[in-house]
Amino acid sequence: MELDPLLLSRIQFAFVVSFHAIFPVFTIGLASFIATLEGLNYRTRNPVWERLATFWAKVFAVVFGMGVVSGIVMAFQFGTNWSVFSHTSANFLGPVLSYEVVTAFFLEAAFLGVLLFGRNKVPRGVHFASAVMVATGTFISSFWILSANSWMQTPAGVEMVDGFYHVVSWADAIFNASFWPRFFHMALASFLTGSFVVAGVSAWYIMQGREVETHKKALSMTLWFLLIATPAQVVIGDIHGLNTLEHQPTKVAAMEGNWETGGNVPLLLFAIPDQEAQTNHFEIGIPNGASWILRHDAEGVVPGLKDVPQDKQPPVAIVFWAFRIMVGIGLLMVVFAVVGLFLRRNENYAKKRWFLNGLRFMSFSPFLAVLAGWFVTEVGRAPYLVYGQMTHAEGLTPSLTGGMALFTLIGYIVVYALVFTAGSYYLMRVLRDGLEKSETTVTDDELQRAKRPLSAANSAIEWE
Repeated sequence: MELDPLLLSRIQFAFVVSFHAIFPVFTIGLASFIATLEGLNYRTRNPVWERLATFWAKVFAVVFGMGVVSGIVMAFQFGTNWSVFSHTSANFLGPVLSYEVVTAFFLEAAFLGVLLFGRNKVPRGVHFASAVMVATGTFISSFWILSANSWMQTPAGVEMVDGFYHVVSWADAIFNASFWPRFFHMALASFLTGSFVVAGVSAWYIMQGREVETHKKALSMTLWFLLIATPAQVVIGDIHGLNTLEHQPTKVAAMEGNWETGGNVPLLLFAIPDQEAQTNHFEIGIPNGASWILRHDAEGVVPGLKDVPQDKQPPVAIVFWAFRIMVGIGLLMVVFAVVGLFLRRNENYAKKRWFLNGLRFMSFSPFLAVLAGWFVTEVGRAPYLVYGQMTHAEGLTPSLTGGMALFTLIGYIVVYALVFTAGSYYLMRVLRDGLEKSETTVTDDELQRAKRPLSAANSAIEWE
């Protein structure tokens, strides 16, 4: 059987990006939560905030380390698998990705050490500032990464000269048409991820009867935030969808499973898209729903997939179902936030086991929603690397063989499995220790040794 290097390269990049994405989306939200705790600690000197900040900083250290390791290989794929694309777009993507390292990663690395190991060694204000700088660095990093990705979705500010993209307007290229909706959508997704993880872990500790009053404070904070952030994400998501409708109508057609351009388009709750036959089977939908949402008019015209040739259509089934998974989880998040408000009386949010168990389950849901959203974004752009301008096939490394792509894909799977297993084991040790072991005792000998993020967890691995 002949191996297709294009298909294998796309699978490889999807695997690496999907694995890596779950870590930054968590650390961005968690870094802001830690900065908030450090700010409360600085202002009130309440030891509860310090203990929570110290504990969650340990979690942050482990996840940050896993994110760094999993992200290292991503850049290599641009050269090994997508060298034509890298060469063609280097005048824009090269500087932008370099800016991410210089302005964000260095900032995070510089202040992360102070945050993890500087408590009681630097002035309290400096320690609080380090938490703010780490959180700021995560947002600067997402700014540049999303600018690069958004440019691939809605290219602007460049012109093609002799087969290469040349930047004619950095402002137009960086702040391209889809950048701001994507940035705010991803920022809120990161906040929601961090909040639901904190809520779920806090609920778990409360159910176990461990440091109940302290974890109730963390749970209460996150529930108040979720009450604001979950409906805000619905609004931002709608804005993002309307932006996609304007600039990537074929993607929207795949999201809606709509084949024929026209009005009175139903909002499909269930369907089985058949791309070969260019139709759907077993449709269940809300009459005129898609037209109302996308055009705010029951007769609003929604683009159809048949407007483009079949070989220019994205894989419809993946986009269609990934979009519904993302939206479904988002609506479930809103429900939990509202229920949390109704359970405020007598602190029932920390007493109802069904609600606490639900929060434990929901701590995993943001990761699924983020991955589903990325599948909609990236698969929905197919067959283009640069939307409407360069296809995946045109950007592939010419000398790449199917065997080479398969070998590296298997290698990544094995290495990432080891990283995830070891990191998850270490993270579970930190969570099992909890606040009871959050205080760090540092010996004189340890002060003489160099530190790394994982050492902040202060929980040795014991193979049993």
